[in-house]
Amino acid sequence: MSEREERAIAANTSVRPGLLRAVILEAAENLFPGYFAMVMATGIASIACAFLDMHRIAWALLVVNWIAYPTLWVFTLVRMAVFPRRLAADLSDHQRAPGFFTLVAGTCVFGTQVLVVSDAHALAGALWWFGVGLWVVVMYGFFTAVITGARKPPIAKGIHGAWLIAAVATHSIVILRSALDTEATPTEPIQLLVLAMFMIGGMLYLALIPLIFHRLIFVRLESHHFSPPYWIAMGAVAISTLAGATLILRAPSWPLIELFLPFLRGLTVFFWSVATWWIPLLVALMVWRHAWKRDRLTYEPAMWAMVFPLGMYTMCTLELGQALGWPFLQIVPEITIAIALAAWAATFIGLVLHIARSIRACLQRARTAAI
Repeated sequence: MSEREERAIAANTSVRPGLLRAVILEAAENLFPGYFAMVMATGIASIACAFLDMHRIAWALLVVNWIAYPTLWVFTLVRMAVFPRRLAADLSDHQRAPGFFTLVAGTCVFGTQVLVVSDAHALAGALWWFGVGLWVVVMYGFFTAVITGARKPPIAKGIHGAWLIAAVATHSIVILRSALDTEATPTEPIQLLVLAMFMIGGMLYLALIPLIFHRLIFVRLESHHFSPPYWIAMGAVAISTLAGATLILRAPSWPLIELFLPFLRGLTVFFWSVATWWIPLLVALMVWRHAWKRDRLTYEPAMWAMVFPLGMYTMCTLELGQALGWPFLQIVPEITIAIALAAWAATFIGLVLHIARSIRACLQRARTAAI
C-alpha cells in the first residue's frame, strides 16, 4: 500500500468521529435567521389538511415538524453560544434581521399544529407562553437594533417582504390562543392581550406595506431582487384574516371580544380581500422573473417564506367562510391546498438535496484538511 493511500485511509478514519460536530458548527454559523419559516410552512399545511379531512398528510407533516423544530433550535442555540458576534450582526442587519421573527411565528404555528392534529393541549399551552416571551425579546430587540444602528441602508436595500413577518409573528400568537380556548373562556387580561395583539399585527402590516410598495414601484427592480419573501405581503394579510376569523368564532364565549364584532368582521374581510388581490400580482412577478428574465429557480432557505402564504391563504379562507357563514368559499381551499402541498413538496426536495450537497462539501473539506 502506498503512503498516499495510507494517509487517505487515516484521514477517513479521523474524519468520521468529528464529521457530525463539523456539520453542526458549519450549519449553526451560517444559519439563515428565517429558517423557522420551514416550521411555519409545514405547520400551516398540516393544519389545513386536518381541517380538510386529509389526516394522514396532516400527521406526516407533524412528524416532519417534530424533527425540524427541535433541530433548528439546536442550531440556533449553538450559534448563540459559539458564534454570538454573527448572531448580533444579523440582528442589526436590515436584510437578515426580520428573519428572527420566524422564531416566534414558527413556535406558535407549531403549537397550533400539535394542538389541532394531535390534541396535545398542555404542550400547545407551553408553546404559547414561550411564543409570547420570544415575541417580546425579538420584537423589541429587532426594532431597537435597527433604529439605533449607526449605519442604515437606503430604502432600496433595506426594506423587503420579510419585514412583514413581524405582523405574522404577532398574529400567530392570536391564533394559537384562540385554538387553545375554543370552548373555555380565558381571563379578561388574556382576552385583552389577544385583542391587542390582533390590533398590533394590523398596525405593523399597515405601517410597513407602504414602504414595500414604494420599493416595488419607485425603485428599479432587478429580477433577482424579487425574492420569495415578497410573498409574505400576501401571507401577512392571510394570517391577519385567520386571526380575525378565529376571534369572530370565539366571540360567543369571549365577552370582551364580542364588543368588537362589527369591527372585527369588517377588518377581517378587508384583510382577506387584500390577500386575494396580492396573488395574481405575485404570480405575474414570478413569471416575469423566471420566464421572461430567465432567472433559474433554485432552492434557497427563503423559499419557505413563499410556501407558508399558500398554506395560510388556504386556511384563512376556510376559517373565514365558517366565521361569516359563507359556505361558497369552501371551493377555494379545496383548490389551493393542492397548490400549497405541491409547493411544500418541491421545496422539501430542494432542502434535502441542499443538505446532501452541504454534508458532502463539509466532508470533502475535512478530508482535505486531514490530508
